[in-house]
Formats: sequence, structure tokens, C-alpha cells
Amino acid sequence: MTQNWGMTIPFSDRSLAASKELIAELPALGYTDAWSAEVNGADGFMPLAMAGEWAPGLRLGSAIVPVFTRGPGLLAMSAATLADLAPDRFVLGIGSSSPAVVGRWNAVEFARPYQRTRDTLRFLRKALAGEKVSERYETFEIKGFKLERAPRVAPKIVLAALRPRMLHLAASEADGAITNWLSPEDVRKVRAELGGETELIARLFVCVTEDADRVRELGRWMLAAYLTVPAYAAFHDWLGRGEVLRPMHEAWAAGDRQAALKAIPDEVVDALIVHGDAATCRARIAEYVANGLDTPVLAPVPGGEVSIDQAVRALAPKAS
Repeated sequence: MTQNWGMTIPFSDRSLAASKELIAELPALGYTDAWSAEVNGADGFMPLAMAGEWAPGLRLGSAIVPVFTRGPGLLAMSAATLADLAPDRFVLGIGSSSPAVVGRWNAVEFARPYQRTRDTLRFLRKALAGEKVSERYETFEIKGFKLERAPRVAPKIVLAALRPRMLHLAASEADGAITNWLSPEDVRKVRAELGGETELIARLFVCVTEDADRVRELGRWMLAAYLTVPAYAAFHDWLGRGEVLRPMHEAWAAGDRQAALKAIPDEVVDALIVHGDAATCRARIAEYVANGLDTPVLAPVPGGEVSIDQAVRALAPKAS
């Protein structure tokens, strides 16, 4: 088993403020990491700042903050602040995000995502090391930026990476890769592209319930929301699910959401969402680790009879 065992914060059923007590409990349960996200709920940095106060000792990571929605300098300042609050415990996860988040919700052009992510990574390496940066990158130019207070320990930087090109960039220039919505079997293919020495992190959606029908109903909504995003559609084409997901994509493109949901087979939901009783879920997570995942980051999904609090405790390493 991996020594890393992460939890997504804040919890999906409550606000950040209401997450305090359960976050504070994570280290005693055996969790090593707390990872935020940034879509349309909490931002990617504030939950980590609070977790650093509420649960000292946890490694704190963003999975991920988009490279488009903050300027490079502001992104460096935010990362430096977290690195100062949690020296050697903060990991900056960055990625391109999606056209919806970047373009439709933040009014920023979503263009050349690979190049923008690469350029931002290269800028951040220099800026977080305390260098003064004046450089023309392929997707932006920086003129004379220098952090007023560079962190004593520069944070590690990891990249959201779904397919070979970004995985290769993560392996060659970053400190790790973050992936999402994959099965234990898929980990082998991702690991083969990433190589054996680079940390692989993945958020795993987990529903602690034996009501498989309920999980599949909820899971279809979750999967349709993600797998119709171009990057995730391409990811699952690469993983070999292109044909089985084709009916979903065709119905979605035609505007028939209900038909799209019905077109997602049970086996796809079962492959991509961990569910069952707590012991079954822990065994499934162990399969991810055995296949090459270094850091599972659990995201408990409300399943009915098991509360998020119960799920967090039942999925903990010390519960096994």
C-alpha cells in the first residue's frame, strides 16, 4: 500500500467553514494529504490555507488551479503564500481546466492549453525560486516580475495530465501528474507513459453504499458532466472506451440529455466510481495503488445511508 492517502476538501455536503472538525480529524485517521479543487465552488487555495491551520502535518495540494484564470504573477503569489504557511508541505497542482470553466465562466480565451500549461510551469519554476523573470514565452510575456518574498522552500509543482503529451511534460519538467476519472486497469497505461519515478496522483470518487442501482443513477450524471468535456472525451478514447461511449456522445451532441445518460453502460460506471461497503471500497482503492498510483485522493460521494463523516472514517487507512 502507498504511504499517501489523500482526502478532497472541503467536503461535498458542506461549506468550508462547516468542514473544520472533520478536516482536523484527518491526521488521526491516517490521512496524509488534503487536496482542493477549483471549478465553481470553493477556490483552490483558501481550503488549503485553513487546513494548514486546522490539521498541521497534512500535505496540502491543489488539484487543480487553472493556468488561464489567474495571471502568472498572481498564481506565483498565491503559491508562495501557501508555501510560506506550510513549508515543504504544499504542492501546487496546475492545469488547463476546460473551455466551460475558462471561457464561459471566467471570460478568458481558452487557447493552446498544452503550451499555456508548459509556459506557466516554466515561469513558476523561476518565480518561486526567487528569480526576477523577464521572458517571452510562447503564450505570454513577463516583464520584470519578482516575488517580494519568495518561499523558503519552493513548492513542488504537479500537472493535470490525461494523455501522453502532457504526461511526458509532467515527467520531464514537473514533480508529478494528476489524473482523474480512470479505473485501476487504466492506471497501468497512464503509468507506462509517465514512467516509474514521477509521482502519480488521482482523485477517486467513492460512494460507500451497497445500493449499486443508486450509485449507477448518480454516477451517470457525474460521468456525463465530465466525459463530454473534450479533454476527457479524448482521454477515454485513448484509454479504449471510444466505441462504448459513442452513443452517449451522439445523444449529448443532439441535445438529448436523458438518452445520453441511459447510453452509459453499468460497467463504465462501475469501472470509474468506487462503490460498495467500506471494505470493498478500500480493496478497490488498493487495486489502483497496486497498478501504479502513488497518491489516491478520495472524494466521498453521498450515497444515502452512509454519511460523508462515516465514509471518511470508514475509508481511512486506520480503519482497515
